[in-house]
Amino acid sequence: MKLKSFLPLLIIVLTFGCAKNPNTFLPHINGYWEIDEVTLSDGTKRDYTHNDTIDYIELNDSLTGFRKKLKPNFSGTYQTSSDAEQVKAVFENDSLFLEYTTPYNTWKETVLDATENRLLILNANKVQYLYKRYQPLDLN
Repeated sequence: MKLKSFLPLLIIVLTFGCAKNPNTFLPHINGYWEIDEVTLSDGTKRDYTHNDTIDYIELNDSLTGFRKKLKPNFSGTYQTSSDAEQVKAVFENDSLFLEYTTPYNTWKETVLDATENRLLILNANKVQYLYKRYQPLDLN
């Protein structure tokens, strides 16, 4: 009888006790990222073997900053425009959100995971973007 009452408690502890702490994501968000894989809301996946553009994200100590699209050149430099999305990191309901603002729109994405080499984002349409840390081409 005691095992029956203990089992649901064990399942709850394992389920919620293994959740990732979003506070650990923040130090890994800054930097150059390229899309590795996109998973649509129906589970369909698309791999990206080549990206013409990459994202550069920079957050400061006040958890505000910007995201910019960059086009890498073979010389190791980047082409970009003056356009940037203002971004603010917000902790809410045990999750980390990135809130974006442009002159045309505002939106919010959930950071599901962030490590030194991986960034997993979920948008409002339930599309997951898996980014990998951008590594410039080494032509030598």
